[in-house]
Amino acid sequence: MMLVIDVTKGMQTQSAECLVIGQIACQKMVVVLNKIDLLPEGKRQAAIEKMTKKMQKTLENTKFHGCPVVPVAAKPGGPEAPETVTPLGVSELIEVLKSQAYLPTRDPSGPFLMAVDHCFSIKGQGTVMTGTVLSGSVNVGDSLEIPALKVTKKVKSMQMFHTPVTYAMQGDRVGICVTQFDPKLLERGLVCTPESLLTIHAAVVSLRKIQYFRGALQTKAKFHITVGHETVMARVMFFSPAPADFSKDCPENVFDFEKEYLYQDEYLSKDLKSAEENKENEEAGEAQLPRQQWALLEFEKPVTCPKLCLVIGSKLDTDIHANTCRLAFHGVLLQGMEDKNYADTFLPKLKVYKLKHKEGQVERIIDDYSVIGRSLFKKETNIHIFVGLKVKLSTGEEGVIEGGFGQSGKFKIRIPDGLNPDTKALLAATSKKKSKAGKGDKEDERSKVDSAQPVNISLLFKRYVFDAQKRMIQS
Repeated sequence: MMLVIDVTKGMQTQSAECLVIGQIACQKMVVVLNKIDLLPEGKRQAAIEKMTKKMQKTLENTKFHGCPVVPVAAKPGGPEAPETVTPLGVSELIEVLKSQAYLPTRDPSGPFLMAVDHCFSIKGQGTVMTGTVLSGSVNVGDSLEIPALKVTKKVKSMQMFHTPVTYAMQGDRVGICVTQFDPKLLERGLVCTPESLLTIHAAVVSLRKIQYFRGALQTKAKFHITVGHETVMARVMFFSPAPADFSKDCPENVFDFEKEYLYQDEYLSKDLKSAEENKENEEAGEAQLPRQQWALLEFEKPVTCPKLCLVIGSKLDTDIHANTCRLAFHGVLLQGMEDKNYADTFLPKLKVYKLKHKEGQVERIIDDYSVIGRSLFKKETNIHIFVGLKVKLSTGEEGVIEGGFGQSGKFKIRIPDGLNPDTKALLAATSKKKSKAGKGDKEDERSKVDSAQPVNISLLFKRYVFDAQKRMIQS
């Protein structure tokens, strides 16, 4: 990656965003300080050294620390200058790039995939798509699919750097000529082995928040999602492993639909917790954040992309002059959903649950094995759907909801192991005070009742977000 900086201005908001993308997508970088011809000749060297130090300081805590910084003037005198003007520092830049270059491992196997960045027609020959081969290989005579146009075309001829070739593979820059189509329909995009790419309406991605993004990543918020050349709006839902698995390592680039996941109102990150809370958790040795988090992306329009591709989520509607990072998160696309009706056919397989907690009080005791509860449900709640669910009293006993009691939302709880003597005494005392207060209607009696410690009832259950029947599950 070359990060080009105007030497008279230094790092700007867009430069910082380019640096963030570089950290996500690249391993090596060269910083180019451009427009050095705009610096007065007498002060030029000092200004270049000052900006070089500034850039090295900026990159100190990134993966690019210590990377080369090269001063150039690509076009001295600006765009209006004559073509004969010699660039400054470009030959030095070429030498630096040559010294930094390396041969990555390349693999010709698997389906062919190419990112097209330019498209034009040649009269009498066909339409040419130029770009970079991302995976696989291609031969003259092969059929290629252009998913955006939903057409398949035959490769007539190919060129690499003006030289005709019959074969190209991963990493090559190539121009591929196919039978005629309107080049305006495909300026940028993907071409591939027929039927090897998915067109998806939603996806599960593993993700990380970008540390420079200010503010929370909220579930149900909309983000601009960039996948390859496309940027599409999507609604996001965040989720994490079940709390017991927070500290466990998750296998990379795989998503397990057999496991259960905990719904999150927002992405969990350190900056959301107060400094004191973080300190307390660290002292207690708690692993307060999950090792991995995921998101469900629901796209506003379908996206064509390969599996395991890089995904970047942004808030591009933020004011560009606000000096704030608009890039919010990055991740890997693990599972795409091709069915338009994925909400019915696919999402029920995704076991994301919310933990529900309801609180009520014991109204009165019936006998050693049963009590009447109140304030857990509203008057209009259908208590029948809660029958059989376990509850816990604040005094320690466990019970089961047996059914409703009367018309005001009260209910009956059976205590299989019976009430503790202390609980019975407490409930008996409370009901005596209530009856006294009811008869005498004295203020002090009423205040005694109010101050009597009530016996609370806790109902805990899980509800799966995508369960159409809204069942309540207790472990």
